[in-house]
Amino acid sequence: MEPSPTTRGPHPEDAAYHREVTAASRRFADALGDADAWQRRLLTEIVERAEGTAFGTEHGLSAVRTLDDYRSAVPLRDHDAYEPWLTRAAEGERRVLTHDEPKLFFTTSGSTGARKRIPVTRTFLDRVYVPFFQAAMGVPATHFPGALSLGTGTLNLRHDRLARPATTASGRPSLGPSQADLRGGFGVELREPGSLAPWAELPPTVDEMDYEAKLYLRVRIAAEHDVRCVMGHNPALLAVLPRLLPGWWPELLRDVRDGTHRGHPGGVPNPDRAAELARRARTHGPTPAALWPDLRLLYCWTSGVAALYLPHLRAAYGDDVTVLPTPAAASEGPVGVPVDAHPTAGPLAVSCALYEFVDAADDVRPDSATLRYDELAPGRAYHVVFSHLGGLHRYVLGDIVHVVDRVLGVPRVAYAGRAALSDLAGERLREFHVVRALGEAAARTGHAVVNMTCRPQPGPDGAPHYAVALALERPPGAAETTALGDRFDAALRAASEGYRSARARGALGAARILPVPVAAFTDHWHRRVAGGMRPAEVKDQVFQQDQDAWRRLVRFGRAP
Repeated sequence: MEPSPTTRGPHPEDAAYHREVTAASRRFADALGDADAWQRRLLTEIVERAEGTAFGTEHGLSAVRTLDDYRSAVPLRDHDAYEPWLTRAAEGERRVLTHDEPKLFFTTSGSTGARKRIPVTRTFLDRVYVPFFQAAMGVPATHFPGALSLGTGTLNLRHDRLARPATTASGRPSLGPSQADLRGGFGVELREPGSLAPWAELPPTVDEMDYEAKLYLRVRIAAEHDVRCVMGHNPALLAVLPRLLPGWWPELLRDVRDGTHRGHPGGVPNPDRAAELARRARTHGPTPAALWPDLRLLYCWTSGVAALYLPHLRAAYGDDVTVLPTPAAASEGPVGVPVDAHPTAGPLAVSCALYEFVDAADDVRPDSATLRYDELAPGRAYHVVFSHLGGLHRYVLGDIVHVVDRVLGVPRVAYAGRAALSDLAGERLREFHVVRALGEAAARTGHAVVNMTCRPQPGPDGAPHYAVALALERPPGAAETTALGDRFDAALRAASEGYRSARARGALGAARILPVPVAAFTDHWHRRVAGGMRPAEVKDQVFQQDQDAWRRLVRFGRAP
């Protein structure tokens, strides 16, 4: 038996916390059996609470009685169309969307980089955000009670509390959901796993904007503890950690040995632990598995691009590690929340939001016909539209979900990707088409995907084609690259009728694979963080919109 890390065992508050979140999970699951009543009740309450607001008055919500009335009164709006209302609220105008004033504003970069500001009221926190968040934690608490901990058992890479947040023009805090301190702040009490660990609060001397340094320090402090769960919600953060560790390793060992934080005083010298880590690295490499031999759980999104790399990423964290999915959700609100150990999906949060859907094959227009939750078909994909008590009405989230099956009649959904559309010649490709096709091609050719991004490229014969910058665990040879490209093109034709038609007409050339080193994507991650994105915001990119980033990826390691 190897020496143990400095600390071991549950936090004294873990048992009470587990009872709290498992009870929330049971309440959430119980609501599924009464989904229709919950959806009717929410419609009534959403409309009644909006009466007398600027939004409610302009849309005549006092006359709304049914879902059809609501559809007629309020057009579908994406974030850009909703922005004027959100801006008015952020500037301090009262009763724009809700009668209760926003406590703060959630900001997020989204997948496209466009920053959003979402008003967060006490009603939203009490009725939407806290219930779904607590319910989500009930699943890992039930299945991995020895791993999910308020203390040192859980390394929470998502949460990065901000001591000095920016403010809106009206003086209200403006920060990401993962930066908000909701431990009694803003009138609610919401504890996160790992929030009582010593790395949850970094020394005040650490620059709040030096995101890479903060990530290193959390890992360095956690290196002296018996971490059983690593959570990040965004799987790209968990995927990059094993690629960052080799570069950090010599410094990390020195810091542990000397009791320092990047060479500065901040800990207690621990030469035995440093020697143990050095020994383990000789067997396991400088990996999370070497740091935390008893790691059992990764908690993050498991669908979208993550479905391509998570099966192989587990090896870097340990052979006994399980991956459980976090909820399909956004800063604006929840979509699907797991109620069991399903590997990718959870049923709709029918007690938190009113849901409508548009088939993913269609574009969403202000007057698009929508489907209720009970009209969705397993196996199909849909745009998500929701309304909730936080003041969002028929809001087009910009995410697409795939219906896996049903739980008590409620669709169980997995995140399928952003709704971004690539359409050069009528192919109408969505992210999920590309991910699904690449996953099939990699599986058929025996390749393990590390990361990917794609971009249309001009063709030598005049017809453009899709190129995929692809990092694999084992670099392919020329013949393997060609075979993989052929498989991908065939799978894309099978997945998308529009792509199949464009290829048949000669409007598009065959898709191509451009192998790139794994280090190219690590460099891309560093550049995005250096550009001001928090690690939790650096998401996988199916469609690469940045031409300069694309050139750096596909030319990485080549002479200028």
